[in-house]
Amino acid sequence: MNDESHENDVNRVNDTQRAAAPGGSSGPDPSADRGGDRATSQDAQVIVVGAGPSGSSAAFHLARAGVDVLLLEKDEFPREKVCGDGLTPRSVHQLLRMGVDVTGDGWHRSRGMRWMTGDREVLIDWPTLARFPDYALTRTRHDFDEILVRHAQAAGARLQTGVKVTGPVTDRTGRVVGVEATAGPDGEPVVHRAPLVIAADGASARLAVALGAHRDKGRPMGTAVRRYYRSPQRTDEEYLELWADLRNPSSGGRLAGYGWIFPLGDGRVNVGLGMITRNGRRSPDMRATLGAWLKRTPPEWGLDEDGADGPLRSAALPMGLNRRPQYGRGLMLVGDSAGSISPWTGEGIYQAMESGEVAAEAATLALTRPSGPARERALRGYPAEINHRWGRYYRLGNFAATYILSRSGFQPLLNSYITDHPTLVNGLARLLTNLTDEPSHDAIDHVLNTLVRVMPAYNARR
Repeated sequence: MNDESHENDVNRVNDTQRAAAPGGSSGPDPSADRGGDRATSQDAQVIVVGAGPSGSSAAFHLARAGVDVLLLEKDEFPREKVCGDGLTPRSVHQLLRMGVDVTGDGWHRSRGMRWMTGDREVLIDWPTLARFPDYALTRTRHDFDEILVRHAQAAGARLQTGVKVTGPVTDRTGRVVGVEATAGPDGEPVVHRAPLVIAADGASARLAVALGAHRDKGRPMGTAVRRYYRSPQRTDEEYLELWADLRNPSSGGRLAGYGWIFPLGDGRVNVGLGMITRNGRRSPDMRATLGAWLKRTPPEWGLDEDGADGPLRSAALPMGLNRRPQYGRGLMLVGDSAGSISPWTGEGIYQAMESGEVAAEAATLALTRPSGPARERALRGYPAEINHRWGRYYRLGNFAATYILSRSGFQPLLNSYITDHPTLVNGLARLLTNLTDEPSHDAIDHVLNTLVRVMPAYNARR
């Protein structure tokens, strides 16, 4: 989307709201007619369902563009979420775009990754690129989501917590024009209306499923477990540590995934396992697998029951853009709702935030147009842009996940030949984390961008 034209469209939204507001103020007038949709029958221009990273990102960018956005969240903040708490340079890039201060207490900076495989240890620093920072962060999801949602509120988004959305509201044509929900401790039924709804309701994707947008079971799915441990020995590490040589304790086969130890800088580490599951194949006992792995770590690290800080938690990881299309009938899917988690690594934070921003840009443009074909063309630009950014990369990742990672894990990729050659291991790390410059600035960029470019693209509308 052209930056200049996008800025002009944002200005048109703002000008419309200023003209409609009493006394010419910048606040939206509830009686104004916005883009052909009578505001007397709507609560907002856009409703965002779910205040995780994707929903808060979408709400922030919408509100900053002058759009009246209502953000609905079923929980109260702060809250827990199952996550590795690792934020790669692409995630940091999104935080900086939102103006989040990442220098204070609670943020722990990392300079790269440490891959452990067999008797080999490989250190990989984050690359210095024109597009992304050269460092990563960790921050617990206990307050990470709240930080993002408060930024969305500060930009002008209206947050309502304790609101559980139960389904879409549709008009006679089947187009989504709002949501049904229950609110408050008594579960009072409520209806919120808007000409556009963004579903950021996580892996369950209830709104998408209600409209018949089911997950593509032919694409990979992941599972993750994580637990916090008190570990003064590891909490201040400068590298995100990943173990690629884990095995199923019952069968002895290679685990189709990896283990992680992420330092938090507060006396604790986030320890977990992520694996790719295959249709028709029984998943290993994740608790037993975690226990067998941690027995291999030095006792002074404190990664045992005595050092545990909280229960073991698990979550499903919808991968590889496995729910399509990402837009249809007035409903946009972002983050986990769209299955946007990377099939390469199980990373999902940057994809959530980036998809939220892209959805907000498309929605802002759409709302400058009257309802009808012109608005729909702008909204269909959202899945087209997602496909442009990730489609070929995810297609390659889905292939790798299905035929390599889900069968043998990461160890075949981290063989001695690759790990003994810095250029190869750095190239692999940049492929796994989707860190390249475009246009290419070095040989690794050129090879990786060419590899992705030769992959056929998905159809953005299916």
